[in-house]
Amino acid sequence: MAARKGVRATAGGRVHAELPAERGGAFAAIYALVRRIPRGRVMTYGQIATLLGNRLSPRAVGWAMHGCPAGVPWQRVVNAAGGCSTERMPDVPPGLQRALLEGEGVVFRANGTLELARYRWSPPAARGRSRRSEDA
Repeated sequence: MAARKGVRATAGGRVHAELPAERGGAFAAIYALVRRIPRGRVMTYGQIATLLGNRLSPRAVGWAMHGCPAGVPWQRVVNAAGGCSTERMPDVPPGLQRALLEGEGVVFRANGTLELARYRWSPPAARGRSRRSEDA
């Protein structure tokens, strides 16, 4: 992969940053998958990366979600601990992701995380995969 500004890849070719040229391909696949997440359910960045063949890292999935188009339920993507990673984003009001998920019926624990065993959604074709590998 040729080096581009803002792009960092590992020896295995897995991308770790925003790829403007890839938005029509890899990013579109992320958005299509996220649009399928039902209300009140979530997926992790790592789970999405795994389902897309580990071509992108969980961090790259996060970049995609940061710039997602309208109509993509971005709030349904959480970190591997079941927490909201948007709290560090300057353009996202504090507590917005959690409030949107609570509006869908998701209950958060006292430590600010949700119970992934209860709320994680796996697409029908991916149900046979190991949950441990989905958070890689």
